Amino acid sequence: MVHFVGAGSGAADLITLRGKALLETADVVIYAGSLVSPELLGYTRPDCKICNSAEMTLDQVIKTMETAENSGLTTVRLHTGDPCIYGAVREQMDRLEELGITYDVCPGVSSFCGAAAALKAEYTLPEVSQTVILTRMAGRTTVPESESIESLAAHNATMVIFLSTGMLEELSRRLIKGGYSAETPAAIVYKATWPEEKVCRCTVATLAQTAKENGITKTALITVGNFLGDVKSLSKLYSPDFETGYRKAVEK
Repeated sequence: MVHFVGAGSGAADLITLRGKALLETADVVIYAGSLVSPELLGYTRPDCKICNSAEMTLDQVIKTMETAENSGLTTVRLHTGDPCIYGAVREQMDRLEELGITYDVCPGVSSFCGAAAALKAEYTLPEVSQTVILTRMAGRTTVPESESIESLAAHNATMVIFLSTGMLEELSRRLIKGGYSAETPAAIVYKATWPEEKVCRCTVATLAQTAKENGITKTALITVGNFLGDVKSLSKLYSPDFETGYRKAVEK
């Protein structure tokens, strides 16, 4: 059996209880060494075989899983955040299905959730934004033309941009071209929930300058939108004149 496990956003104690239990019983752990906190490996047994996927190809990862399976062992494939966000898991699942190897998925806390916690912010403020766009700039991995930064920026919704810290000048230009004003609030969250976490608030126009001033070149999320601004927005859910299945509206 292979378990794909979300390691969480960074801090070792933000892994789920299920994920921790799977690590504690695993015979083999293949972890994303460039992104996952090594503290999480402290949950494994002393005799657990540890493999760093940062040094492996897809073929090597699958071969390690297959060898473990043929020996009756349990494997945990430990991905950063939640495996469904830029986790490159589908290609592994397809190969496991071809080999007839059973697998399941244990979700984790994504870094975009960790970034919101670091910012002490709510992405979905009523009458400000009710949509969160998770995206990235095109780099060595391409992005569909219909999902360009400009086309997404046209919505003026909350945006969380992954894997783009090294392209901030271009990102700013394209966000503004797409529809955000240069003064739209933004923030760079470096290594959210890790001990070295850093939050740098700025605007869309000053993203690159802010990153340079703070020595941030990678491992950061870019958040953009008026949810970061000085706005007061009340939810209808807790308004006294809003009736729900649990509470009658209060007549004025």
